[in-house]
Order: sequence, then C-alpha cells, then structure tokens
Amino acid sequence: MRILLFGHSGQVGRELQRALRGHELICPERSTFDLARPDSLRPLIVRERPDLLINAAAYTAVDRAEQEAQLAFAINAEAPAVMAAACAELGIALIHYSTDYVFDGHKPAPYLESDTPNPLNIYGASKLAGERAIASSGCEHLILRTSWVYARHGHNFLLTMQRLLQEREQVRVVDDQIGAPTWAGSIAQASTELITAWQQGNRRSGLYHLTCHGETSWFGFARAIGERLRAAGRPCAEILPIPSSDYPTPARRPLNSRLDGRCLAHDWNLRLPHWEEALDACLG
Repeated sequence: MRILLFGHSGQVGRELQRALRGHELICPERSTFDLARPDSLRPLIVRERPDLLINAAAYTAVDRAEQEAQLAFAINAEAPAVMAAACAELGIALIHYSTDYVFDGHKPAPYLESDTPNPLNIYGASKLAGERAIASSGCEHLILRTSWVYARHGHNFLLTMQRLLQEREQVRVVDDQIGAPTWAGSIAQASTELITAWQQGNRRSGLYHLTCHGETSWFGFARAIGERLRAAGRPCAEILPIPSSDYPTPARRPLNSRLDGRCLAHDWNLRLPHWEEALDACLG
C-alpha cells in the first residue's frame, strides 16, 4: 500500500515507520509543507496521490496552546480539514489521531465514542474541531482517540519522569487524574492491524477509542516507571502523590481521561495490551 505519513518524526510517526515497513511509505520533509499553513498541504497530497494518508502530526503543547490558540487550531483543525477534503476528492482513505482531552473528565465511567465532548482547554477544542472536519468531509476515514502517549523518544511523561527520578531525592506527581498510558508502539501496531483489515475488506469509517488496557493515575504511572528503574539497579527518588490543585497549569486537564475501547474490539477484533505490559515492551 502507498501511504503518505504526516508527522513521521513524532512519537507515533516514528513507531509507524517501524510497523509499516511492508508498505511504501512517503514521509515528506517539513520543507515541502507547513501545517501552520494548511493551504500548503493539498498540492502535496494531489502530487503523491497515495492509497492512504495517515496524519500523526499535531500541535501538542497543551499549556502553550492557551496563548497560541490560532496556531493550535491551524495545525489541529484546519490542516486535517484540508487533508480530509483532498482525500474525499481523490478517493484516498485517511487515518487521524485524536485525544482524550476532547472530554471534560466529569463522567464517572470510561468515555464512549457516543459521549458528548466538552473540552476544558484550547488543545482539546482544536483537536475536536479537527475530528468534526474529518467526519463531515465525506472521505473514508478512521479517527482514533488515544491518551497519555509516550515513547523512548520525543518529549513525554516517561522520559521526563525517568530523568527527574534519577536527579532528585523526591518527586511529587498528580494522583487524581486517571487514564491509560499508551505506548506509541502499541498505537502503531494497532494501526497496522487496522490497515490490514481495511485491505481485507473491512471498510468501516468512523471514530474509535484506541488506548492501552487498564487505568492508573499519573502518580501510578510514575511509580511503575520508578519500579522499573530500581529493578535495573538505577537510582530512584521517593514519589509522593499530590492533588491537581497542588500543581496548577495554564490549561485545565480532565480528571477522568479513561476511554472505553469496546467498539474497537467489537468492530475490528482489536484490543491493545495492558498499559504495564506495553511499558515493559517499550523499555525492553
């Protein structure tokens, strides 16, 4: 399959390149397009005319987005809208990744795809606008919402916590935000399986929740990282749980980021591993 991949240098994009080695991958350099100028995307898509477009690119600076709303919406909403319109025109399928931050976190149970979004911050609002643009475009698409993404590269909680736990004697981590840490490698593997199912005739379009199984808090995630540091004979700070109110940030975060993955299992027979199993695979 000929696949055009935006965001190839990011966490998910780098793992997708490994997982999709059996396909013809087109990874355009940033010099050939600019997500902040969505009108630069259509000529590239028309020129390449892939069988599938994967958008793993996004503006992900959640706190900075509160001051850079225009840029966040250009990259997370307007750019996907241009991609989707071009895909609809040319008969190209589209896979796009979204976020748990489209929800406000007030629901006591894991969120379903049918639940009404209500983002608390600019980042979540921009990602929701991108989802809606794709859904209304008429192109064949999969919108995959995921959460708490990490990898062995890039900027993420895993790498930050590994550094802090080895530099400090004590680290305080929020314990009242609940979600599922999801390894970028698990996302890439699941995406590959979805592409294979598409090729085999399952041509469903729609929105799905795609996260690792299980749940924890940021404190629980940090504790798991610390356990693996100690097991490897490396230094590890004491980890203390704190409420979100003790760690104020410019952007509000949902307390409940759990996403229910039953639709993905039902429609695609696809279930991601438990988050701790995925963490071990990432670090292995």
